[in-house]
Amino acid sequence: MSVLPDPIWPVVVLALIQLVDGVLSWKPVPFVAKCFDDVGFPREWWWIFSPIKFAAAGGLIAGIWIPYLAAVTCGALVLYFLVAIGMHVAARDFGRNLFLNATGMLVICVATGLWSFVL
Repeated sequence: MSVLPDPIWPVVVLALIQLVDGVLSWKPVPFVAKCFDDVGFPREWWWIFSPIKFAAAGGLIAGIWIPYLAAVTCGALVLYFLVAIGMHVAARDFGRNLFLNATGMLVICVATGLWSFVL
């Protein structure tokens, strides 16, 4: 396993995705709000997603220079999306939100981790 990402570009792309996701979650756009509602996530806690996404983006970018930080952040995102998938399954939400959004992001996070840190 490498301590710094190589190649860097998948980590940067994942950071940009997290940044955009954080912006979309700030005042949730309709499809994000529907996703939160569909899994039964309490509205009073919706605010937590933007700071999480912004912190992930920051950890990924800082991890280009700080050993292990991007790898740990990438691992944390894998766990985040595993929990998201679990919430969709528990809520019996087997539509687009599960298969395209949560599972797609899990695949991107795993691929980034493998490509930039393991292979």
